[in-house]
Amino acid sequence: MHTFYRLTPLALAALAATAFAQQPAPSDGADMQALIAQLEQLKANYAQEVRRLRELDMQVQAMQARLSGRAGPGTTPAAPLAPAAASAVPPSSEGYASSAAEAQQAKQEARRSVDDVKQQQAALFSRRFTIENGLTYARYDRKQLTLNGFLALDAIFLGNIAIENVESDSLTYNLAARWGVSPNLTLNMDVPYLARRTVYQKGGAGGAAAAIAQEETNGSGIGDVSLSANYRLFSERGWRPETVLTGGVTAPTGRAPYGLDWKVIERDDDDYIRFAVPQEQPTGNGVWQANLGVSMVKTADPAILFANAGYIHSFPRGFSDIDSNPDTVNPGDVKLGGSVYFGAGVAFAFNERTSLSISFSDKISTRASTRFKGGEWVKVIGSDANAASLNLGVTYALNQHTTLVTLLGIGLTPDAPDFTLAFKVPYML
Repeated sequence: MHTFYRLTPLALAALAATAFAQQPAPSDGADMQALIAQLEQLKANYAQEVRRLRELDMQVQAMQARLSGRAGPGTTPAAPLAPAAASAVPPSSEGYASSAAEAQQAKQEARRSVDDVKQQQAALFSRRFTIENGLTYARYDRKQLTLNGFLALDAIFLGNIAIENVESDSLTYNLAARWGVSPNLTLNMDVPYLARRTVYQKGGAGGAAAAIAQEETNGSGIGDVSLSANYRLFSERGWRPETVLTGGVTAPTGRAPYGLDWKVIERDDDDYIRFAVPQEQPTGNGVWQANLGVSMVKTADPAILFANAGYIHSFPRGFSDIDSNPDTVNPGDVKLGGSVYFGAGVAFAFNERTSLSISFSDKISTRASTRFKGGEWVKVIGSDANAASLNLGVTYALNQHTTLVTLLGIGLTPDAPDFTLAFKVPYML
C-alpha cells in the first residue's frame, strides 16, 4: 500500500527557502577572503617585526663590543626569541639573521675591520693564535756630491768633482707568529729573510764627470730575529683609549755590516776612480737591541684613531774589523745610536670587511760611536738619521680566518726609503 503526499505551492516555497538558507551567501565568502588576507598581512608584519628585533639586537651587541673593546667573559647573552617567532623569520638570504648563531656571526663580522686595524697597531688580544706572512719591497736611491779642491774668487771651483750614487733594492719576507696568552697579553716572534741588491756608482775621473765606474753587489739571508710582548694596560672606555705597552729584543742573527770582505774597484791607473764596495750585502745590524714603546687606539665609529711612540737602545758589540779601509784590519767595538720613533694616524672602516688608513711615522737616530782596540769612543760623522714617511694602507677580510693588508710608504726625508710596498696576510688559527 503506497502513501502519497501532496505538495502544495506553500510547501514548495518553504522547502525552497530552507534550501537557500543552507547555501553560503555571496557576502559571507567575501568576508572570509578578507579575513584570510588580513591574517596573512598580520603574519607578514609579525615576521618583519621579528627580523627588526634581531637586527636591533645585533646592532646593540656590536656597539657594546666596540665600547668595551672586547666582550668580557661575564657578558650576559641576549634572551632568545620564542620558537614561534623564530619559525616566522624568513631565510637569512634576505639579509637578516635567522638564528642566534647567525646573529653572533654578524656581530663578529661587524667588528672585523676594526680588529684588523687593531692587529696592525699591536692592540688586539682576542685572537688566540695568528700566523702572518709578509712581503716588503723597498727602494733607496741617494746621490752624494764630493768636492776635492777650493773656490777661486768665490765662484770658480779648482779641483776634482766626484758624483757618487748608491741605488738599493731590497725584498724582505717576514714570518711572524702572534700568540694570545691571556686577554691582556700576547707574545710575538718575527723572522725576516732579506734579499738585497745595491749598485754603486762613482764619477769624476781627472775632474771629468763623464767618466763613471759602476759596481753591483748582492746579498741574501736571514735577518735579525725579534721577540716581543704586548700588554694591555687599559681597555677602551669612554674618552680613554685602549693603551698597550710593548717591549722586545732583537738578536743579531743576520749578517753584520762589519768585518765584511771588500772589493776594490779601479779604473785603469786613475786614482780618482778607485773605491771599495762590500763583496756581499749585510742582512742585519750586527748588535743586540731592546725596545720599549706604547700604542693607543680609540674607536670613533666609523673612524679609528691610533698613535705610538717608543725608544730603541743598542748595546755595544765587538768585531774583528771595524775599519772601512780594505787594506787594513782594525778590531774594535761598535755602538749604534739610540733611536726614538713615533707615529699617528686614522683608519676608516667602510664596512665589515674593508678599512682604509693613513698615518705618519718617524724614526730619529743619534750618531753611532766606534772604538778601536785600546782607544776611545769616537762619534761617526753622518751616522745620525731622520727617516720620516707617509703611509697609506688598506685591509680587506678575505674570509673568516684570513685578512689581506696592503701598505704603501712614501719617504719624506733623504734618510727614509724612496718608497716601500708591503703585503701582509694574517691567518687566524
